Amino acid sequence: MNRILNIQLKIIVLGIMLSSFCVSAQSDESVLKAVYKTSLTNGKSYEWLDYLSNTIGGRLSGSTNAELAVQYTKSELEKLGLDKVWLQPVMVPKWVRGEKEMAYFTSNGKLNKVNICALGGSLATPKNGLKAKVIEVGSYEDLKYIGEAKIKGKIVFINRALQPDLINTFEAYGGCSVERYRGAAEASKYGAVGTIVRSLSSRQDDYPHTGSMSYGDLPIEKRIPSAAISTNDAVKLSQALKANRDLEFFFEMSCQQFDDVQSYNVIGEITGSEFPNEYIVVGGHLDSWDLGDGAHDDGAGVVQSMDVLRLLKESGIKPRRSIRVVLFMNEENGLRGGRKYAEVAKAKGEKHVFALESDAGGFTPRGFSFDGNDLMLQKIDTWRPLFKPYLIHYFEKGYSGADISPLKNDEILLAGLRPDSQRYFDHHHAANDTFEHVNKRELELGAATMTALIYLVDKYGVETSLKVNDIKD
Repeated sequence: MNRILNIQLKIIVLGIMLSSFCVSAQSDESVLKAVYKTSLTNGKSYEWLDYLSNTIGGRLSGSTNAELAVQYTKSELEKLGLDKVWLQPVMVPKWVRGEKEMAYFTSNGKLNKVNICALGGSLATPKNGLKAKVIEVGSYEDLKYIGEAKIKGKIVFINRALQPDLINTFEAYGGCSVERYRGAAEASKYGAVGTIVRSLSSRQDDYPHTGSMSYGDLPIEKRIPSAAISTNDAVKLSQALKANRDLEFFFEMSCQQFDDVQSYNVIGEITGSEFPNEYIVVGGHLDSWDLGDGAHDDGAGVVQSMDVLRLLKESGIKPRRSIRVVLFMNEENGLRGGRKYAEVAKAKGEKHVFALESDAGGFTPRGFSFDGNDLMLQKIDTWRPLFKPYLIHYFEKGYSGADISPLKNDEILLAGLRPDSQRYFDHHHAANDTFEHVNKRELELGAATMTALIYLVDKYGVETSLKVNDIKD
């Protein structure tokens, strides 16, 4: 008898869930429509990005511009009438590029100027520059086969291009970024005096692309300068080496590493009406490299995340859970902001149920990648039809984002906004990552898409089993 009653009860509960879903789905469609309309007709993200990019500019951790960005975004969040806005202190590295880099190679008596930039964290060349013969490799892994005798005293040129047949350009980038990050440390072990790394760009142009590098645990006296060379000049240098293996390469850099300095994560919160101790995070990183103004990487993610909270308020949505925008400092060369936020959250015993990051540029949104258990992903996937009218189809398991990754545990679902990636690495970490390369409509579509997902997660949760109290419109 008890078994029959249990079955009947389950059928009744399932019926309530299904009918409630049908009603709420209609309501959800109208809410999403209103969010997209507000973002596209009355968005703030483009205005904020204009100021970050054109008034402040590049925001390398530890710089004056980074601190101006902290104060500006804090002030703008305060204007939104959030429940809380505060700065979270974090110590960050301070690396300074110095004077514009200079480089050329000589072959058969001819001087050929090339475009380079120091990699973030590199030490400088000697005061009057560094000149040496060059050995070209496709990867630092090749060095162990070549041997110290042929490498010692030379500049190692790592000429590894992004794999062009990979549709996901982030996959192509991930396959090559290790050359930039570890190239100098590995080349130094074989007696190299410097490294030149092909820029991690999917386009042939004259812009060198910077990015972080590391010496690992190498002692200071073993460290060698490392620079990126533009894709056009990488081709030019490779062709010249085929004609003349004895050509010499010269480069001069004046970069410096200073002691850590204090900076801040910028945080704003709408406190939840029902579950104030359950936290949803949306964010991007406030720092950028210094060559451009960091419009795509990651000014776009910053202003989109700020606009999520504004769009929720403009749409009259009163979140059940506490929703925080977190503008992380120091993603580019340390991840100090992301780690500090997770450290403080853990120390306070805060329960984070969802985190969404935008750090893939301000291009047309295509969907999301999710990092969580399969039951969470199955629940999220039921919302896919709500995004179809906006041409958002990509709901896949995968990487979320660097700054939210320290929050990862068995209870939280992490997500990353996935815009169209085909042009992202044309600008990534280069002097052409500037405001005029961001399309207003694409940026606003991304902000609306993020808001829509945050709204649904807040309303229904991402728990792997629904509770009766959560089944309501």
